Amino acid sequence: MRVSRLYVNAPLNVGSRIELDQDAAHYVRGVLRLKQDQAMVLFNGQGGEYKSRLSEVSRKCVRVEIEQFSDRDVESPLAVSLGMGISRGDRMDWAVQKAVELGVTQLTPLFTERCVAKLNDDKKQQRLQHWQHIVQHAVEQSGRTRVPVMDEIANLPEWASRQQGLRLFLDPYADQTLADCQPENQRITLLSGPEGGFSDQERQLAKAAGFIPVRMGARILRTETAVLSALSSVQVLWGDFR
Repeated sequence: MRVSRLYVNAPLNVGSRIELDQDAAHYVRGVLRLKQDQAMVLFNGQGGEYKSRLSEVSRKCVRVEIEQFSDRDVESPLAVSLGMGISRGDRMDWAVQKAVELGVTQLTPLFTERCVAKLNDDKKQQRLQHWQHIVQHAVEQSGRTRVPVMDEIANLPEWASRQQGLRLFLDPYADQTLADCQPENQRITLLSGPEGGFSDQERQLAKAAGFIPVRMGARILRTETAVLSALSSVQVLWGDFR
């Protein structure tokens, strides 16, 4: 029987007992439908995980007793930062989820010229919180013990100017492929566009910021497919898929 995993933003120590916050308690009680004395695993993103047991499950509170620490590490040796042009609805959600499963280290949603999604300040915060929840649940599901950073939404020129190391942007019209490149110090930054791709001006901006255009095969991929393909490929070439 699979044991449920739960991320908690709190210090964890063997032998201690913690009370889950309202959201986590609802998830355990109402979504997972776990009962008192059932086993589960807690982690706080600082490495390793804690075998635990539910000591109380009620409408009033959910408490967990921490029993044993496991120094478990499933992180890739390749640190991947990903800048993604914001796409609509489920496409962005799906890309964020799969990026976490595939070992991304840091994600930044980007406003680009051809972004269809238009977000005011309130909507920005709502979407960012929504994506942060997707990141958290993807970490719980995939068995990771460290939580990728979800940055604030940024504009492409501002973000691109801050990146260092091997910088690649996904361009179906590029001549080079990933196999032509080599990361520096096991770090890589990927840039992926929204549904409409990058404008010519954005391509030039990315190149001026040190990004190398690379193509993912001979076909034009949808934005969420391009992210999945690129992350899988870099893990095969330089990460933990080898």
